[in-house]
Amino acid sequence: MFDYESLKLIWWVLIGVLLIGFALTDGFDLGAAALMPFVGRTDNERRVVINTIAPHWDGNQVWLITAGGALFAAWPLVYAASFSGFYWAMLLVLFALFVRPVGFDYRSKLENTRWRQTWDWGLFVGGVVPALVFGVAFGNLLLGVPIHFDETLRVSYHGSFWQLLNPFGLLAGVVSLSMLLLHGATWLMMRTENDVARRSRVAAQGSALVYLLAFLGAGAWLWLGDIQGLVLSVPQEAGRALDPLTKQAAIGNPGWLDNYAQWPLTKLAPLTGIIGAALAFAAASGRKGGFAFLGSSLVIVGTLCTAGFALFPFVMPSSFDPASSLTVWDAVSSHKTLGIMFVVACIFVPIILIYTLWGYVKMWGKLNDSSIAANPHGLY
Repeated sequence: MFDYESLKLIWWVLIGVLLIGFALTDGFDLGAAALMPFVGRTDNERRVVINTIAPHWDGNQVWLITAGGALFAAWPLVYAASFSGFYWAMLLVLFALFVRPVGFDYRSKLENTRWRQTWDWGLFVGGVVPALVFGVAFGNLLLGVPIHFDETLRVSYHGSFWQLLNPFGLLAGVVSLSMLLLHGATWLMMRTENDVARRSRVAAQGSALVYLLAFLGAGAWLWLGDIQGLVLSVPQEAGRALDPLTKQAAIGNPGWLDNYAQWPLTKLAPLTGIIGAALAFAAASGRKGGFAFLGSSLVIVGTLCTAGFALFPFVMPSSFDPASSLTVWDAVSSHKTLGIMFVVACIFVPIILIYTLWGYVKMWGKLNDSSIAANPHGLY
């Protein structure tokens, strides 16, 4: 089995993989649902959009549940601090997500225009709110979360929900929202035909441009602004599991850019996001849905890796007390727990990948108005 320090790094990577997996899979159905009222002008067109994502959303959301479970078991202090600090934001996300399964199942049960339009806008909210709030949360991680641990490791949060909605946090929210709208639009380009596909192509082009402006703007803000990151002033090995107060952390990392100077290869992460957006825009302009989807996937991988590389080794920096910040080295469970979970992850993550891909293969195909008209009661 791996030594303790290696397992800490491995679980940092694994949780990142789970978050990226969630964004890649559930991200396109969040984006598609948010775009549905705009790319679908008629009832049948909106049903086309719904039927590209409704068979997959529950399988996609397994990644979110798995990431939450892994966070609880591998990083219990991060789980406790995040659910304390982002409590109302997470409730907002959960209530928005609650609308989706109900909307998918009940939206087409009645042939009533007001009924269906109400559920359409409910699905829109269920797509936009999580995409926006997740980005706001990541933006606030870069600003630092006002948390504090006492000597018994009880966490206190010294902020409010409204403080999360600061200018930089909202800009990060725009990055996240435009990224997932782009992913949803490229998915619809691959899965639909005719007018829905044409409008999705326009949406992909617009989302790619907004993403590029927001992503580059956030990078410029970090580089030229007054946002200060943290550094560890003691060796990494000094942190003990479940005892973040044993380390010394201090402000001294302008714009969270130190890691990019220390490890130049990490610059590939933001470059991947930018290249992915350019590829998605060019492929959408050329009506190449597959390449556009590849581009939006690169955008997601590049964006999340950019944030992760910038913060490393910090997982949840504290703006209230730098010593209470949580890092990869000191916020983790015991050596034995990480080892057992690693074995479990090696078994079940491939299983999740296999049945997810199998579901896509079995349900693949383009949808259009004729598909809905031919099976009005058998489809969503």
